[in-house]
Amino acid sequence: MQTVKHLPTALYALGLSLLPGLAPAAPAGDATRGAEAAAVCVSCHQADGSGMNMEQGESWPRLAGLNADYLAKQLRDFQSGERVNPTMKTFANMLTEQQIVDVAQFYSEMTPTQGRGGEDADKAVLQRGQTLATAGHWSEYIVSCESCHGPDNQGAGSVFPGIAGQHAGYIMAQLKAWQEGTRTNDPQDLMGTIARRMSSEDIHAVAAWLATQPSGDSQEGATP
Repeated sequence: MQTVKHLPTALYALGLSLLPGLAPAAPAGDATRGAEAAAVCVSCHQADGSGMNMEQGESWPRLAGLNADYLAKQLRDFQSGERVNPTMKTFANMLTEQQIVDVAQFYSEMTPTQGRGGEDADKAVLQRGQTLATAGHWSEYIVSCESCHGPDNQGAGSVFPGIAGQHAGYIMAQLKAWQEGTRTNDPQDLMGTIARRMSSEDIHAVAAWLATQPSGDSQEGATP
Protein backbone atom coordinates (compact mmCIF):
# COMPACT_ATOMS: atom_id res chain seq x y z
CA MET A 1 0.00 0.00 0.00
CA GLN A 2 1.42 3.36 -1.02
CA THR A 3 2.14 5.69 1.89
CA VAL A 4 1.72 9.44 2.02
CA LYS A 5 5.43 10.01 1.74
CA HIS A 6 5.39 8.70 -1.84
CA LEU A 7 2.81 11.24 -2.99
CA PRO A 8 4.11 14.03 -5.20
CA THR A 9 5.29 16.97 -3.11
CA ALA A 10 2.62 19.36 -4.35
CA LEU A 11 -0.19 16.88 -3.68
CA TYR A 12 1.19 16.10 -0.24
CA ALA A 13 1.34 19.82 0.61
CA LEU A 14 -2.23 20.24 -0.60
CA GLY A 15 -3.36 17.37 1.58
CA LEU A 16 -1.71 18.90 4.63
CA SER A 17 -3.34 22.23 3.99
CA LEU A 18 -6.76 20.56 4.03
CA LEU A 19 -6.27 18.69 7.28
CA PRO A 20 -8.42 20.11 10.08
CA GLY A 21 -6.60 21.94 12.86
CA LEU A 22 -3.60 22.92 10.75
CA ALA A 23 -3.13 26.66 10.35
CA PRO A 24 -2.39 28.00 6.87
CA ALA A 25 1.19 28.96 6.13
CA ALA A 26 2.18 32.47 7.17
CA PRO A 27 2.47 34.97 4.33
CA ALA A 28 5.95 35.48 2.92
CA GLY A 29 7.64 38.76 3.75
CA ASP A 30 8.72 41.23 1.10
CA ALA A 31 11.48 43.67 2.03
CA THR A 32 10.51 46.21 -0.65
CA ARG A 33 6.97 46.47 0.71
CA GLY A 34 8.43 46.39 4.21
CA ALA A 35 10.54 49.47 3.54
CA GLU A 36 7.36 51.41 2.82
CA ALA A 37 5.50 50.11 5.86
CA ALA A 38 8.52 50.77 8.09
CA ALA A 39 8.32 54.52 7.49
CA VAL A 40 6.59 54.86 10.87
CA CYS A 41 9.52 53.09 12.57
CA VAL A 42 12.25 55.46 11.42
CA SER A 43 11.76 58.18 14.03
CA CYS A 44 12.86 55.80 16.81
CA HIS A 45 14.73 52.96 15.10
CA GLN A 46 16.50 55.18 12.52
CA ALA A 47 16.64 54.82 8.76
CA ASP A 48 19.44 52.24 8.99
CA GLY A 49 17.70 50.23 11.71
CA SER A 50 20.41 51.13 14.23
CA GLY A 51 18.09 52.37 16.97
CA MET A 52 19.50 54.62 19.68
CA ASN A 53 21.21 54.11 23.02
CA MET A 54 20.03 56.57 25.65
CA GLU A 55 21.98 57.33 28.81
CA GLN A 56 18.72 58.20 30.56
CA GLY A 57 15.26 56.92 29.73
CA GLU A 58 14.23 54.33 27.18
CA SER A 59 16.66 53.10 24.53
CA TRP A 60 15.44 52.01 21.11
CA PRO A 61 16.90 48.69 19.98
CA ARG A 62 18.82 47.96 16.85
CA LEU A 63 16.53 46.05 14.51
CA ALA A 64 18.89 45.73 11.55
CA GLY A 65 19.95 42.13 11.00
CA LEU A 66 17.63 40.53 13.55
CA ASN A 67 15.76 37.36 12.64
CA ALA A 68 12.58 38.11 10.67
CA ASP A 69 10.40 35.58 12.49
CA TYR A 70 11.56 36.95 15.85
CA LEU A 71 10.72 40.53 14.80
CA ALA A 72 7.30 39.47 13.50
CA LYS A 73 6.50 37.71 16.78
CA GLN A 74 7.39 40.81 18.79
CA LEU A 75 5.09 42.96 16.66
CA ARG A 76 2.25 40.48 17.10
CA ASP A 77 2.91 40.40 20.85
CA PHE A 78 2.73 44.20 21.00
CA GLN A 79 -0.58 44.04 19.14
CA SER A 80 -2.05 41.43 21.46
CA GLY A 81 -0.69 42.97 24.65
CA GLU A 82 1.39 39.90 25.46
CA ARG A 83 4.35 42.27 25.36
CA VAL A 84 3.50 45.61 26.94
CA ASN A 85 4.68 48.92 25.52
CA PRO A 86 2.03 51.58 24.83
CA THR A 87 4.09 53.29 22.12
CA MET A 88 4.87 50.07 20.28
CA LYS A 89 1.29 48.84 20.62
CA THR A 90 0.09 51.98 18.85
CA PHE A 91 2.47 51.50 15.94
CA ALA A 92 2.02 47.73 15.76
CA ASN A 93 -1.74 48.16 15.55
CA MET A 94 -1.25 50.19 12.38
CA LEU A 95 0.12 47.12 10.62
CA THR A 96 -1.72 44.30 8.91
CA GLU A 97 -0.36 40.76 9.20
CA GLN A 98 1.16 41.10 5.74
CA GLN A 99 2.81 44.37 6.71
CA ILE A 100 4.20 42.78 9.88
CA VAL A 101 6.04 40.08 7.96
CA ASP A 102 7.13 42.60 5.33
CA VAL A 103 8.58 44.98 7.92
CA ALA A 104 10.28 42.07 9.70
CA GLN A 105 11.81 40.89 6.43
CA PHE A 106 12.98 44.42 5.62
CA TYR A 107 14.87 44.81 8.89
CA SER A 108 16.28 41.28 8.79
CA GLU A 109 17.97 42.05 5.46
CA MET A 110 19.58 45.28 6.67
CA THR A 111 23.26 45.35 7.59
CA PRO A 112 23.63 45.11 11.38
CA THR A 113 25.10 48.18 13.05
CA GLN A 114 27.27 48.42 16.15
CA GLY A 115 25.74 48.82 19.60
CA ARG A 116 26.49 51.70 21.94
CA GLY A 117 26.73 52.08 25.68
CA GLY A 118 29.67 49.87 26.56
CA GLU A 119 32.53 51.91 25.20
CA ASP A 120 33.22 53.74 28.49
CA ALA A 121 32.98 50.69 30.76
CA ASP A 122 36.17 49.82 32.63
CA LYS A 123 38.11 46.61 32.16
CA ALA A 124 36.76 44.90 35.28
CA VAL A 125 33.14 45.53 34.27
CA LEU A 126 33.73 44.23 30.75
CA GLN A 127 35.50 41.15 32.09
CA ARG A 128 32.57 40.40 34.38
CA GLY A 129 30.17 40.88 31.50
CA GLN A 130 32.16 38.59 29.24
CA THR A 131 32.17 35.85 31.87
CA LEU A 132 28.42 36.07 32.36
CA ALA A 133 27.71 36.15 28.62
CA THR A 134 30.01 33.29 27.63
CA ALA A 135 30.30 31.07 30.71
CA GLY A 136 27.57 32.13 33.11
CA HIS A 137 27.80 32.14 36.90
CA TRP A 138 26.90 28.63 37.91
CA SER A 139 27.18 29.11 41.67
CA GLU A 140 24.25 31.53 41.29
CA TYR A 141 22.50 29.28 38.72
CA ILE A 142 22.96 31.91 36.01
CA VAL A 143 23.47 30.22 32.65
CA SER A 144 25.51 31.95 29.95
CA CYS A 145 23.78 34.09 27.35
CA GLU A 146 25.36 31.90 24.66
CA SER A 147 23.48 28.87 25.98
CA CYS A 148 20.33 30.21 24.34
CA HIS A 149 21.41 33.07 22.09
CA GLY A 150 23.86 30.95 20.13
CA PRO A 151 27.59 31.09 19.40
CA ASP A 152 28.98 34.58 20.02
CA ASN A 153 25.43 35.60 21.01
CA GLN A 154 24.58 36.15 17.34
CA GLY A 155 21.09 34.66 17.68
CA ALA A 156 19.53 31.23 17.35
CA GLY A 157 16.44 30.91 15.19
CA SER A 158 13.23 32.81 15.78
CA VAL A 159 13.09 32.49 19.58
CA PHE A 160 16.48 33.80 20.69
CA PRO A 161 17.53 37.07 19.02
CA GLY A 162 21.06 38.18 18.38
CA ILE A 163 22.12 40.32 21.34
CA ALA A 164 25.79 40.90 20.51
CA GLY A 165 26.11 44.48 19.32
CA GLN A 166 22.75 45.50 20.79
CA HIS A 167 22.61 48.76 22.75
CA ALA A 168 23.54 48.44 26.43
CA GLY A 169 20.65 50.62 27.54
CA TYR A 170 18.14 48.39 25.78
CA ILE A 171 19.65 45.16 27.12
CA MET A 172 19.60 46.55 30.67
CA ALA A 173 16.00 47.71 30.31
CA GLN A 174 14.86 44.31 29.05
CA LEU A 175 16.71 42.35 31.75
CA LYS A 176 15.11 44.56 34.39
CA ALA A 177 11.71 44.06 32.74
CA TRP A 178 12.17 40.27 32.81
CA GLN A 179 13.36 40.57 36.40
CA GLU A 180 10.36 42.64 37.52
CA GLY A 181 7.84 40.62 35.52
CA THR A 182 6.81 43.49 33.27
CA ARG A 183 7.99 41.50 30.25
CA THR A 184 6.91 37.88 30.05
CA ASN A 185 6.62 36.92 26.37
CA ASP A 186 9.25 34.17 26.33
CA PRO A 187 8.89 30.39 26.44
CA GLN A 188 8.51 28.97 29.96
CA ASP A 189 9.79 32.15 31.66
CA LEU A 190 13.39 31.33 30.74
CA MET A 191 14.54 34.94 30.70
CA GLY A 192 12.62 35.82 33.84
CA THR A 193 14.18 32.93 35.73
CA ILE A 194 17.69 34.01 34.75
CA ALA A 195 17.16 37.75 35.23
CA ARG A 196 15.79 37.30 38.75
CA ARG A 197 19.10 35.69 39.73
CA MET A 198 21.16 38.61 38.42
CA SER A 199 22.32 41.58 40.47
CA SER A 200 22.22 45.14 39.17
CA GLU A 201 25.98 44.90 38.69
CA ASP A 202 25.56 41.70 36.66
CA ILE A 203 22.99 43.36 34.43
CA HIS A 204 25.14 46.43 33.85
CA ALA A 205 28.24 44.37 33.13
CA VAL A 206 26.71 41.94 30.66
CA ALA A 207 24.88 44.73 28.84
CA ALA A 208 28.05 46.79 28.51
CA TRP A 209 30.10 43.85 27.22
CA LEU A 210 27.47 42.70 24.73
CA ALA A 211 27.19 46.24 23.35
CA THR A 212 30.90 46.19 22.49
CA GLN A 213 30.72 42.92 20.57
CA PRO A 214 30.42 42.62 16.78
CA SER A 215 26.78 42.51 15.76
CA GLY A 216 27.55 40.03 12.98
CA ASP A 217 25.24 39.10 10.14
CA SER A 218 21.53 38.33 10.15
CA GLN A 219 20.92 34.92 11.68
CA GLU A 220 17.86 34.17 9.53
CA GLY A 221 18.83 30.55 9.05
CA ALA A 222 20.28 29.84 12.48
CA THR A 223 18.96 27.09 14.68
CA PRO A 224 19.10 26.76 18.49
